[in-house]
Amino acid sequence: MHIAPHDNANRPIVDCNDPRVPLVYFNILNLKAGETFHYRTPGYETCIVPATGTVTVETLGETYADIGQRGVDVWDGEPEAVYIPADAPARITARTDTETFIAGARFSETLRPFAIRAADIDPVQYGSDDTKTHRKIKHILGTKYHDRVGRLLVSELYTVGAGGWSGFPSHKHDTDRHDPATGELIETRHDECYNFRFRPDVGSGLQMMQRSEDEPGDAYHIMNRSTVLIDKGYHPCCVLPGYEMYYFTILGGQSQRSLKQYFQPTHAGQLHTIPGIMDMVAKFK
Repeated sequence: MHIAPHDNANRPIVDCNDPRVPLVYFNILNLKAGETFHYRTPGYETCIVPATGTVTVETLGETYADIGQRGVDVWDGEPEAVYIPADAPARITARTDTETFIAGARFSETLRPFAIRAADIDPVQYGSDDTKTHRKIKHILGTKYHDRVGRLLVSELYTVGAGGWSGFPSHKHDTDRHDPATGELIETRHDECYNFRFRPDVGSGLQMMQRSEDEPGDAYHIMNRSTVLIDKGYHPCCVLPGYEMYYFTILGGQSQRSLKQYFQPTHAGQLHTIPGIMDMVAKFK
């Protein structure tokens, strides 16, 4: 589903127990320097990520000062973040004017908060200009935090160069299932949410959603600040030639945090033609 760009007035774009993607939560805050925002999400762990600007975060007796160092946009520096446990109250104070993302996933246990600084970000780059799949992923809450986070995965994805495809070869992750012959886990249920940005910001792209294996799916025209909810099916996307694309990515697992993607059999052969793609897959496990 596509949610068109709009002023959400600091209210959740994807709230707790959303009927379409109940495993994830998403809010965007726009705060002026000195303003504060309080929130609490019972049954959902969250991660505060400034898209631009700097904030201080307080939760469970801890204070994390000067989170976020980016200036004009999400291309202007490395991400930083704070993990907020489920049910924990959080207070965000804007040190500068800021646009801040709050990503969440359903999880019942209250863990401990922590900060992720720029030096902690886990990057991976894969694809190539020749295959029109060149992109960079910055894992904010990736595999290195499996022992500190319940179900939430948070990353930032950038196309490298102007134009090209992402999320290809086509894959899905809408059910927990095992290979009936071997018992091997071949797919996990993870709801997903994207928020897109383009450079220049007049750019746009296309989000495909093929919910049935051999039938035509849907296509959404995505623009700067579009939000897309991935509830079911294969979901590659692309950006127009001449523009760069970014998307903030939230994944919430139903039964585990590690993501197991199921690649569409008709395109699975492409896994062997795109440089570095298996390294990308491993970073989500």
